[in-house]
Amino acid sequence: MKEMICIVCPRGCHLTVDESNLTVSGNHCIKGAEYGKAEVSAPMRTVTGSVGIEGGIHSMLAVRTDKAVPKSKIFEIMDELHQFTTVSPIKRGQILIERVCGTDANIIASRDM
Repeated sequence: MKEMICIVCPRGCHLTVDESNLTVSGNHCIKGAEYGKAEVSAPMRTVTGSVGIEGGIHSMLAVRTDKAVPKSKIFEIMDELHQFTTVSPIKRGQILIERVCGTDANIIASRDM
């Protein structure tokens, strides 16, 4: 049994997930049950960070993945971000790295610069 707090909505239900058969209790909605099952079987996260940028008003540009990636890939993705540099001008939402670290997610700019 694994206990966690659901983060899908502001209610913050206290979930108990049976890892052997993926049953969830403590949720007040279907989304909580889905979250509990996914968090135990294949946790996913959106990654945010920054990359170097040349010719911008700042030396760093905020970036993020455009979809959630496996939690196990976070450190690999962060390593790639630390090595990456781009050049201004950049538009918010512009893809900077396609299919980062072999995932289906792209790294996109979080702002114009």
